[in-house]
Amino acid sequence: MASTNTLEFGHADRREIYEYVERHGAVDPDETRARLGLDPSGFRHHVAILKRDGRIEADGGTLRVTIDAGAAEEYVSADLEFHIRPARQEDLTGIVGAIRQVAEEKTYIEAETVADEIDHEEALLRHNELQSRMFFVATVEDDVVGWVHLHAPEVEKLSHTAELTVGVLEDYRGHGVGSHLLSRGLEWAGSNGYEKVYQSVPSTNEEAITFLEEHGWETEAVREDHYKLNGHYVDEVMMAVEL
Repeated sequence: MASTNTLEFGHADRREIYEYVERHGAVDPDETRARLGLDPSGFRHHVAILKRDGRIEADGGTLRVTIDAGAAEEYVSADLEFHIRPARQEDLTGIVGAIRQVAEEKTYIEAETVADEIDHEEALLRHNELQSRMFFVATVEDDVVGWVHLHAPEVEKLSHTAELTVGVLEDYRGHGVGSHLLSRGLEWAGSNGYEKVYQSVPSTNEEAITFLEEHGWETEAVREDHYKLNGHYVDEVMMAVEL
């Protein structure tokens, strides 16, 4: 999912199919064809070319945008076994729930905004001419217990940067889940051509600031009184790491 300002498709119907699939996350082929008003043979032809070109893939009877983000990884720490893998559209509800729980605990403003956005759009992963959005999840027995999210605008002057959020449910902290998620997210960012990853947190979220500092992040700036939480003004700490 490297930065690309222009997605080439060679045919208007092909672009329309891709954009519909990308916008909805996972779609039924027959429903998609009907919605777009395309004839069956033409639709099958364009889908075949999109598959050949690595734009979309068929999985479990649905069409999805193809995102090469590696395989699932298994970890065992003390009494916890967990997996970290690329997120799927079906993880949306679990991710939104996890983000909202962590955001409520730690006043994680940026993450809460992400939850609102994906909940509203009902599409988890995005890759179009305006933005790229990627998630990895940590799961325990198929339940989402943590996430790392990267968002990058497809704007030339910012194409080397990506914004990141990361969090783990309280019951699963202390086992290295957050560190493995952060590492997986930064690995993906580096392999896709991003040079700098950043995020902002309220100064009251000392745990998050310490966590990032321990992993090589640095504070670039502080915006005084940027947030108003529970009636009190709180500084914004803007942090980043060079890849």
